Amino acid sequence: MSSVLPPIEQQLEIIKRGTDEVLIEADLIAKLKEGRPLRIKAGFDPTAPDLHLGHTVLLNKLRQFQDLGHEIIFLIGDFTGMIGDPTGKSTTRPPLSEEDVKENAKSYEQQVFKILDKSKTRVVFNSHWMTKLGAAGMLKLAASSTVARMLERDDFSKRYKNGQAIAIHEFLYPLIQGYDSVELQADVELGGTDQKFNLLMGRQLQEQSGQKPQVVLTMPILEGLDGVQKMSKSLNNYIGVDDAPKDMFGKIMSISDDLMWRYFELLSFRALDEIEGLKKEMETGKNPRDIKFLLAEEIIARFHSENAAIEAREGFIAQFAKNKIPDDIPEFKFEAGAEGYAIANLLKDAGLTDSTSDALRMIQQGAVKIDGDKVEDRKLMLHAGTQGVFQVGKRKYAKINLL
Repeated sequence: MSSVLPPIEQQLEIIKRGTDEVLIEADLIAKLKEGRPLRIKAGFDPTAPDLHLGHTVLLNKLRQFQDLGHEIIFLIGDFTGMIGDPTGKSTTRPPLSEEDVKENAKSYEQQVFKILDKSKTRVVFNSHWMTKLGAAGMLKLAASSTVARMLERDDFSKRYKNGQAIAIHEFLYPLIQGYDSVELQADVELGGTDQKFNLLMGRQLQEQSGQKPQVVLTMPILEGLDGVQKMSKSLNNYIGVDDAPKDMFGKIMSISDDLMWRYFELLSFRALDEIEGLKKEMETGKNPRDIKFLLAEEIIARFHSENAAIEAREGFIAQFAKNKIPDDIPEFKFEAGAEGYAIANLLKDAGLTDSTSDALRMIQQGAVKIDGDKVEDRKLMLHAGTQGVFQVGKRKYAKINLL
């Protein structure tokens, strides 16, 4: 890797784009002034086998660091994955088995190099040093912080005040994440805004170990297709990096016009002034659909190919023209509830049918479609995260999001 790095001002402009917070910027500048490739760390627990666009917000930033000439350390938390990250959780998470973690880790390695340069990426597993630490080492690590400090974490604090259980091993999670930074001698660690406590723990443990503390760089959390909750596979509001081009294109086209700009900001590699130019074009009358085409094509080309992006766009246009969906269809947001929303009730509540019996009859006649696909199951239950254009007959349409 070349040791000739771009000017500091240029690096800072790229590094800070789209970030939420840099702690501490003066430390980052001091490290950049050393003129050497910095060790940039980001950890991912392989708790699920598939990466989605929410994960790529952080991965894109890693790629930017990589293109600037810095050393990228992609940490797979196979050890921490068996604990389960308590961040944002109101209950103790069941730990994954070692087999599940290993299988998911393989999938992560395959998908991450759709963004990162494999030849310039150092992949590490924290089980490599954590299994060597042993019981005595773990006790020493546990002594480096206090219960009071752990309860400063917002999610721990809320659970404690509400009388909800906090397992002892959950306190170890941020300590182990911080210890990873000590082992790797990280200069910078990236994470979501919800990871701030864990990232700062790395600074604390590095200082205790006599190392210069890492710079903490937090990235925004990307909202899912519903525009409300964070992108998550469990909420079914996600776009997977392995989704087929057609599915990826359709999902991107389904997001609201307002959410489109959030996706441009966090996912697009276009220059900021170019994105501002697109905003002005929309304000002066350009169809937002055409601007959304650009976003969808860019993302699909990144994970598949330019030809796949073009084919997906042409297929979408053909499907759109075939269905003749009006531009001014009504939009609804409904609470799905724990058990889901029955399709017949949804059609009635959206005003697409006069009654549930009418809805069931229309389904039986093959007159009900979701995003152009015919609904055949009269007992279909739809869950939070479901969104799309619902059609009954040839003239009734509604865009529906289930929360």
